[in-house]
Amino acid sequence: MSRALKWLVGVVAALVLVVVAALIAVPFLVDTLRVQALIASNASQALGRPVKFRSMSISVLPLPAVALHGLEIAEDPQFGTTPFVQLETGKVRLKLGPLLTGRVELGDIELKKPVITVVQAADGRMNISTLGTGAREPKPGERPPRGGGGGTGAAGALASKISIDHGTVAYIAHAKGGVTSQYRVEDLDLTLTGGGPQIAFKSDFKVKPGDLAVKVADGQVALNGGKPLTDAQLRGVVTIDGKDIGDLAKNALGPTPVFGGALKGKLALSGTLGAPAVSGDIEVTKPSVTQGQPTCPEPKRRTLTLGTLKLNAGYRDQVLASRPLTTSLGEGTITGQLSLSLGPGMRTQISDLGIKAVPLEKVLVDYLCDGYAITGPLDLAGGATFSAQDLWHTLSGPGTLKIGHGKVVGRQALALLSGIVRVGGAVSALLSNDLPNLGDSPLEFESITGTYQIVNGVITTRDLLYTSKPMKVAIAGSFGFATRNMDLDMTISHGRGDLKAKVTGNASSPSIRVNPATILRDVDKGKIDKGLGDLLKKIK
Repeated sequence: MSRALKWLVGVVAALVLVVVAALIAVPFLVDTLRVQALIASNASQALGRPVKFRSMSISVLPLPAVALHGLEIAEDPQFGTTPFVQLETGKVRLKLGPLLTGRVELGDIELKKPVITVVQAADGRMNISTLGTGAREPKPGERPPRGGGGGTGAAGALASKISIDHGTVAYIAHAKGGVTSQYRVEDLDLTLTGGGPQIAFKSDFKVKPGDLAVKVADGQVALNGGKPLTDAQLRGVVTIDGKDIGDLAKNALGPTPVFGGALKGKLALSGTLGAPAVSGDIEVTKPSVTQGQPTCPEPKRRTLTLGTLKLNAGYRDQVLASRPLTTSLGEGTITGQLSLSLGPGMRTQISDLGIKAVPLEKVLVDYLCDGYAITGPLDLAGGATFSAQDLWHTLSGPGTLKIGHGKVVGRQALALLSGIVRVGGAVSALLSNDLPNLGDSPLEFESITGTYQIVNGVITTRDLLYTSKPMKVAIAGSFGFATRNMDLDMTISHGRGDLKAKVTGNASSPSIRVNPATILRDVDKGKIDKGLGDLLKKIK
């Protein structure tokens, strides 16, 4: 063995002995009270919140580490008194090199099963918005905070890697009027690495209710020492995967109706830590709505299922926007531009709404079992705004519609038309001027066309036109979706003349008033008097 090799082996052996001796001596080299004060001071200064822990223990192997027990980060008093972060144990590793010289510098930080509470006030402010704003310049004559014996400041002592294992985040949003919505992030695994202005991160977690799996990859946070933590810029790739959106929708919109569908998406992360934003493609497979329908025969519980819902979506400032949105029903297609506020009320706007050849029977007959149901392919162009939590009282917007060849099948609609004709026919038959004979069987029509305007759940039309071979029916007036109250002027035109009627009251039992002058218009006065006299005798 050469002399150089012998020296090398000797140096390596000496270094090993020094490291082993240092590890054995760690509990004696570390001033526990000093380390405890250092950690609490540096963390408090960085976060702008008081940080405390119940006790501290030190381990030697595999690397020197300090375990903090009963750790708490205080809440901003504006948002309550419950701690912002609580965890039973957090482990802080110590850098071995500085430790051998008598200095204490922090290495990696591991937080196991922390509980974090994120609160949003009714005015939109969030409790995380004040994180990182507590650092201040020292007063004149005041010594700046220092780290362990080497004189390292707060920034020098911060960890280069922070990991969260199986954490929980509770999100509580308060709205005006005392309404509160809550979500939980569970099984949160998060790793932050790097230092200085750039921090890399990756994460995966589940959102509940809903069991929505979320993963973040290639994440970056760009810090600016002169600004709050919430102003840090974000970027990354987010993937979402949910087997069923039912529980998510239930938490936001209530227990009924029940929404379903599998959710997948890949989104680009941007914005800031306080106001994150994402954009990309989202798909909901077999989106459905299920509800009990009292007017339906058994089964009462009915489900309407659409084709795959595709959204090129973006989310920012609690607003989800999609340009475009596409889905289908039967052989028909539905497109539009969507804007959905995830704040209280779930305000929704759909613009450039286009419906092509959607079979109305799937909605009006199979799902709603509506008494005024009709069949046929619907083409519609327009827009709508509404609150997702109160659709029928808040729905507003204009539109133009055309229904192709179909049938009137709803019993109430058939009864209404028959009632008008019967009342008019009682007069016209006496005058040998018979109107079309309408029975209880479905009525075929060639088309229904018109324009409309909806304001707060009340639809108004001036030019709705029903066209069939035996007659045309022109309709003008209003109908309330929630109240089902109607106020309609109807004109039935047939081969021998016109019949005008006024229909008012509730759709379940409307009141019909026929204007006999429209039937008697071309009949001489003597015949009118005789015919009405005979009619009055029959009525008595």
